[in-house]
Amino acid sequence: MKKLYVSNKDESVRMFKSNFLEIFSKVHWTVPLFIFVPIIAYLLFLAFSSQTESILVLTGWFLGGVGIWTITEYVLHRFLFHYEPPGKLGKRLHFIFHGVHHDYPNDSWRLVMPPIVSLPLAILFYFLFRELVAGDKFFAFFAGFISGYLAYDMLHYAIHHAPMKGKIWVALKTHHLKHHFKTPDKGYGVSSPLWDYIVGTQFSSNNSEKIQK
Repeated sequence: MKKLYVSNKDESVRMFKSNFLEIFSKVHWTVPLFIFVPIIAYLLFLAFSSQTESILVLTGWFLGGVGIWTITEYVLHRFLFHYEPPGKLGKRLHFIFHGVHHDYPNDSWRLVMPPIVSLPLAILFYFLFRELVAGDKFFAFFAGFISGYLAYDMLHYAIHHAPMKGKIWVALKTHHLKHHFKTPDKGYGVSSPLWDYIVGTQFSSNNSEKIQK
């Protein structure tokens, strides 16, 4: 089987000639927590403090936001991160967005989304969903959406760098590592394999090969 990575060690490769740009390509795994936990807390405060909706309704919208994140995660991973535009420039762009992670999957500085990408995306989704969801339900919904993203980032880091115990956690880790080291055109879900099952990009159940690492 063709080797699907350059290095499986915790090491980085330089992405940009510019030292300034290179700084923004790396991020410690705790940075998203410092940025998005306060945002989530504030959104929940806005949602639950006005008392215009019941706790049950707002909880439902929060969980709905988490669910919409799982769809977003799948679509972004499959159709954006794994899309390689034609030509030399296209190959370069693909490497910057996601190819570097597949070449160096255990690079601990490139396992969570850097703020230079995550914050603009969060703002874009904020205004998109603001047009679709009204009132305090929006704040609960968007808190759920951001919570889903944050769970994805933390789980992604843990899969590559933390010991996973328990049936569910081991299954998620196995699912993602198969995507990296065996079949990169399947298993696009990281925080959940749900949409792989629904869309048909789940790994074959009779595939018993060991993961190549």
